[in-house]
Amino acid sequence: MIDSAIESRYLTLSRNEWAGLKANSPIQITEDDIRKSQGLADVISRDGVEEVYFPLARLINLHYTAHRDLRTLTQRFLNREPRPTPFLIGLAGSVAVGKSSAARLLRILLSQWPQHPNVQLITTDGFLYDNATLKERGIFNRKGFPESYDTAKLIQFVRDIASGTNIVEAPVYSHVTYDIVPDSKITLSSPDIVIIEGLNVLQQPPRDHNWSGTLLSSFFDFSIFVDADENDIRNWYVERFLSLRNTAFSDPNSYFHHYESLSDVEAGATAVQIWESINAVNLRENILPTRENASLILHKDADHSINTILLRK
Repeated sequence: MIDSAIESRYLTLSRNEWAGLKANSPIQITEDDIRKSQGLADVISRDGVEEVYFPLARLINLHYTAHRDLRTLTQRFLNREPRPTPFLIGLAGSVAVGKSSAARLLRILLSQWPQHPNVQLITTDGFLYDNATLKERGIFNRKGFPESYDTAKLIQFVRDIASGTNIVEAPVYSHVTYDIVPDSKITLSSPDIVIIEGLNVLQQPPRDHNWSGTLLSSFFDFSIFVDADENDIRNWYVERFLSLRNTAFSDPNSYFHHYESLSDVEAGATAVQIWESINAVNLRENILPTRENASLILHKDADHSINTILLRK
């Protein structure tokens, strides 16, 4: 549940209220687009896309236009030639909450606006330290926690994008091998919008008054937190884990191939143990505290439907 302290800082809208804000827009969605966006054990309906994501795409388009116009006016004021820079969106949330599905949907929808056809999506997984480094540092079981990322490299990557660098490269992470892919890069070339999706992208500085580093969240022009009650996320995580036995885990090259042979009972117990010892801890300590830093919160119910939208006042 969203607590009252957070609600006081946001305008809370029901799904019906939010759906009425989509107005006329150039965007469309196909069943194939929805299917490709939908993550394993996630549920996305056409109604949900049209009633939740169409208005969100419209709102982001308004922010993009205002951002572009203000930058142009500022450059003219300084008697400089306007230089386009990408609009940066941060998208955060727990493991298994559906943030990757949300990011993929937004990329499809936002790219249909004529003002910004080149929309790129980057996940922060590529900026995790490789497994050898994590093991050397004794934090392999804390993969996904803030300390497991090469934050300096991630910050430099986003800084390059924000400064308008034409071509920027990001490392590639494999969910099959559960590791960074050596000598493999994702290239971004002059994007209009970049969506950066990850667990801790909205993180604030630690409670150390001497800390003076750069925050990833400081680069974002708009930010989204995909939210749900912890018990629901836990159930989705277990459901996804069980489904993976017949998909990714069945691949002999998968890091988790040894889970394929588990019975339903054993797999369920294993998923719960992983959730409670790793993912729940990360959610409570590092991810959930960043929720109130978002421009907008999408709150999901137990059936994956988004019925409450909170927009920062």
